[in-house]
Amino acid sequence: MCPIPPAMKTFIHPFSTPYSAFFIFSVPLTLYIYISKEWREVAKCKTSHRKSIHSLLSFFPSFLSASSYIPRKIMATLTSNVYLSPQYNVPKDHNLPHGCVVEEISGLIRVHKDGYVERPQVLPCVTASTMSPELNVTSGDMVIDSATNTWARFYVPICQHELPLLVYFHGGGFCVGSAAWSCYHNFLARLSAKVGCVIMSVNYRLAPENPLPASYDDGLRALMWVKQQMLYEQHNMGSGSNSEWWTTKCNFSSVFLGGDSAGANIAYNVATRVAACDGAALRPLSLKGLILIQPFFGGEVRTGSEKCMAQSSGSALNLAASDTYWRLALPCGSNRDHPWCNPLVKVKLEQLKVLRTLVCISEIDILKDRNLEFCDTLVRAGKRVEFELFKGVGHAFQILSKSQISKNRTKEMMARVKSFMAL
Repeated sequence: MCPIPPAMKTFIHPFSTPYSAFFIFSVPLTLYIYISKEWREVAKCKTSHRKSIHSLLSFFPSFLSASSYIPRKIMATLTSNVYLSPQYNVPKDHNLPHGCVVEEISGLIRVHKDGYVERPQVLPCVTASTMSPELNVTSGDMVIDSATNTWARFYVPICQHELPLLVYFHGGGFCVGSAAWSCYHNFLARLSAKVGCVIMSVNYRLAPENPLPASYDDGLRALMWVKQQMLYEQHNMGSGSNSEWWTTKCNFSSVFLGGDSAGANIAYNVATRVAACDGAALRPLSLKGLILIQPFFGGEVRTGSEKCMAQSSGSALNLAASDTYWRLALPCGSNRDHPWCNPLVKVKLEQLKVLRTLVCISEIDILKDRNLEFCDTLVRAGKRVEFELFKGVGHAFQILSKSQISKNRTKEMMARVKSFMAL
């Protein structure tokens, strides 16, 4: 029988030669370095690297199971790097098991143990061209930041004079929703026509993949983008740029921030960031006011409406859903008294700079008392805050409810927003 070459001996039985220690540690270490490098590239969403790491993973478990000589500690180190970070949303066709569901809001979002997020399509998304001709409003989408996939949908009334600009953030508990949802598309198109303003509806990053302050950062970035577009148009008038169709209709000295539910929270936090530096970063863009529709705030101590407000099974927001949204959106380890959730704690109201603000509150909403408390506290602190209570309707009635009373209250809300922006 021919003698077995030393290299073959090492492969068959690594302890049979002096090279065994080198083999045991060098092979796993090489694989570990390669996986770590490739995984960093996966986080950058590069398709080629994603494919290569998937092909490696398909081979790697079988290699480990066949290599019984690799020490357990090294194997544990290697396999711990195989699974995705909870911050990375695994593609739906990924073969890795996602584990049990750790957070869920029925019909809206489901978060698995490994961080995989499911969002059923509860509402259809529509294109910008889906528009009722009688509104006399044109619409189109613009990319704000391709790196974060932040974009905006514009609604521009057909007219011959400049109009105020409303930068709007959709609701959804920071975790669901889209500027392309049909309910927002229809509502904002009608609001643009009724109020007579250009509306920029921002599609921001969602939690839990992108927890707060990601959406605040996107909101501020959207404002800076508007400033850049304005300056570009001023220096390149009539150049036929991609933005000219909406920038030429805007009065950039009359810009408002607004949103509903979590979007109102985003608008408020973006506005306070801007106001903290006296708006210097945005000049010559000028913020004139803040429009908060059922702003999504919270706190550890329950309000009366949170404890006692009866909500139907089809309600847009109940207490359990509210708590889940906050767990998914807030930074790890935070509770509902974090300033992003409860803006009235850990803040010196006399030093707080707040734009002139309109708050729209729904009577049948668990957020009613918290919204009223927010307004009352700011008014007592000398801030210019107005509010309107809409009776007989619940959270997000203006976009989700089709009842006659909701339609009437929506018309009233639009009229109130119009009068606020006209001052």
